Amino acid sequence: MNRFNAKVGIGAAILSIMSATPAYAESAGAADAAPGDEIIVTAQFREQDVQSAPLAITVVPGELIAARGQTSISQIAYQAPNVTLKPQGQSYGPSLGASIRGVGQFDFNPALEPGVGIYVDDVYYATLTGSILDLLDLERVEILRGPQGTLAGKNSIGGAVKLYSIKPQNENSGRAQLGYGSRDRIDVRGMINLALTPDLAIRIAGVSKTQGGYVKRLDYGCVFPGSGIPPTGRSKKNCLLARDGNVDYQGVRGQLRYAPSADLEINLAADYSNDSRHTAGSVLTFFNYTGAGDINPYPVPVTYSQFLCGKYCNYATYEILPDGGRPGAAFPDRASFKGYGFSGHVDWKAGDHLTIQSITAYRHYHALFTNDDDVSPLSHSLGLSDLRFHSFSQELRAIGTIGAFDYAAGGFYMDQKSVYATQQILRYASPPGVLVYGDDPVKASTKALFGHLTWHATDRLSVMGGLRYTDEKKTYAFIRKNPDGTPNSAVDGVVGSYDGPTSDRIDYRAAVQFDVTDQVMTYAQYSTGFKGGGVSPRPFAPLQVRSFGPEKIGSWEVGLKTDLWDHRARINLAAFLSDYKGVQLSLGSCPEYNPTPPGPGVPFPCALISNAADARIKGFEAEATLRPLERLSIEAALSYLDFKYKAGLIRPTAGGVTRPAGPQYGDRPPYVPEWKWSVGAQYEADAGTWGTITPRIDLTWQGALFSNGSNRTVATPTRARNKIPGYLLANARISWKNRGQDLEVAAEVTNLFDKYYYLTLFDLTPNNAGVAAAQPGRPREWAVTVTKRF
Repeated sequence: MNRFNAKVGIGAAILSIMSATPAYAESAGAADAAPGDEIIVTAQFREQDVQSAPLAITVVPGELIAARGQTSISQIAYQAPNVTLKPQGQSYGPSLGASIRGVGQFDFNPALEPGVGIYVDDVYYATLTGSILDLLDLERVEILRGPQGTLAGKNSIGGAVKLYSIKPQNENSGRAQLGYGSRDRIDVRGMINLALTPDLAIRIAGVSKTQGGYVKRLDYGCVFPGSGIPPTGRSKKNCLLARDGNVDYQGVRGQLRYAPSADLEINLAADYSNDSRHTAGSVLTFFNYTGAGDINPYPVPVTYSQFLCGKYCNYATYEILPDGGRPGAAFPDRASFKGYGFSGHVDWKAGDHLTIQSITAYRHYHALFTNDDDVSPLSHSLGLSDLRFHSFSQELRAIGTIGAFDYAAGGFYMDQKSVYATQQILRYASPPGVLVYGDDPVKASTKALFGHLTWHATDRLSVMGGLRYTDEKKTYAFIRKNPDGTPNSAVDGVVGSYDGPTSDRIDYRAAVQFDVTDQVMTYAQYSTGFKGGGVSPRPFAPLQVRSFGPEKIGSWEVGLKTDLWDHRARINLAAFLSDYKGVQLSLGSCPEYNPTPPGPGVPFPCALISNAADARIKGFEAEATLRPLERLSIEAALSYLDFKYKAGLIRPTAGGVTRPAGPQYGDRPPYVPEWKWSVGAQYEADAGTWGTITPRIDLTWQGALFSNGSNRTVATPTRARNKIPGYLLANARISWKNRGQDLEVAAEVTNLFDKYYYLTLFDLTPNNAGVAAAQPGRPREWAVTVTKRF
């Protein structure tokens, strides 16, 4: 059986299992939400209406996710103000870059900490790799903006994104969904829910997604046989090597819920995901190999312009070139991720005013990916990454009420280990090639105690305070060798074990909430958070084995939440001012941490992580949900963010006047637009006995942003190379539901106006590598989906 038929077979099996399910009603959360409906969140460890929660939070119910046709966590950010979630390009593998309010992380390396906490059913996902999550069978997504240092805790300095699955229900129900679209897109989803006994229920959900790639990878020597660059001999019809940016993903999640009484509930869950595909699609945007030394292996002269292939095209070979060019071995042009996890949740109502919660989890994954950074036959910068990770975590909470006081207290423990094995062939660098074999384990442990107290001083006034104590420890080891296992003299001094800086910190939150009326609530708060430090994880020389400290933030915030016009309009506003210290940035140039210079104009690689600067961040956010007519609903969001490095607080070894290639006053953090807005609207038309027809339109605008921490100032003209211009995207969808609401057919077009834009951009020109390449977003695509509920 070929690979395509195997995927179809998996999908057919899912559909057949679901259609055989005896069932009566769809589980909770299937009805359409209206502005007047109460949306319950647990951001403060207790159930409360989102309009009563004194913090900036975007909630996306599962039915709205379905109405938008969204399937991936990165799509949730389109409509969330001051939130960026980006699936990374080939150089960073199957990872999710994330930032909220200008604070985050976009480097996948597991030795670095995320700046946004990602959670699934309150289980923390500790690395960016493995965080590109499918939106499978969800009740809701909560996006908490601003530092969540006291409750969410670990590395939630920018905020937190929390996914909540629909729990098993005491019913027999199921759902089967089949979709087909552009480039043979096949999406199969299914869910089955069975009530095994009155106290015991099971729920299993699965997904299989496949689609052809949208970026052609061509064999340059085959396309241009007279160029003097020989073909690889691996291309197929029309000189095609592969179609990058394809989709090939399968995932399953099973849950078992035991509720013998109203006072006790136990939920066990297990999940598995497999993502195996070609590398993310890339296009060359700048290449000047002469600026990085003479690395042309071919007997004919080359210019960078001849490798500019087109909007959705490149000439990457992934070949390890010997002197004189081919023949040479090649890295696999693949990106794969296999991960699984187990968790156990216990909720015990120990008394009328006390609940004990326990959350135990284990997670494991193995990721393998390659990168050809110059996406050309020159094989200028190649990498092969093999990353293994596992973690164990335990959280215990006590949540209760004493008189006018609500409280939450508990502890958190996490133990994790990653091993990052890599081969890096940097033909532009000195010593020639810098052929590095690394095998770097990192161990980390986290212990925390936290408490949160709310005093309901009056019926309308509440005062809150929270504390969290965190103790983090890390140990690093660096291994460097040649392909034959012998020491690599260029980087041999890097080898050894190192202790990272210990983070021993107290974060706190103070807030006041006042309900002006039953429909209008205001709040003000001050909160703190931090992201752990470490040892710079990519040392190319002994002097680059340097530690960096944690990031810290303190943030003031005021907010207004309203529920107006007989529950036809929810309008929420927030404004914030943050003091951001020790901003961690990757330096593209660090001459004082290099060995004796190899020679004029010959670069030595640097990827040093440094606490480069302090910054001040301010901005505002507005969100609205409107229902002017019974069947018409509108959602809108707007955000603005002003990020400025503090005068005199850019470190002289990182940027400023002493380091023009580093961050400067006026620069912005990576992947943070100044302005962002979105509007979505749908109208449910009554078609009588035919059911309902619902057209929907979604518009999202993202302002210009930069992929490097050194960007928009004019000190160096090359800075414009890492700019991603702003863009407007439009998605359109129309769905039909029968009168019984158990059958739905939907047709959609994404990127309606076929806008060409970049998701990410990898710019290596600041460290003299002479390369910049971008990951283009998906072109206009269409899909038709059929959903049957049982």
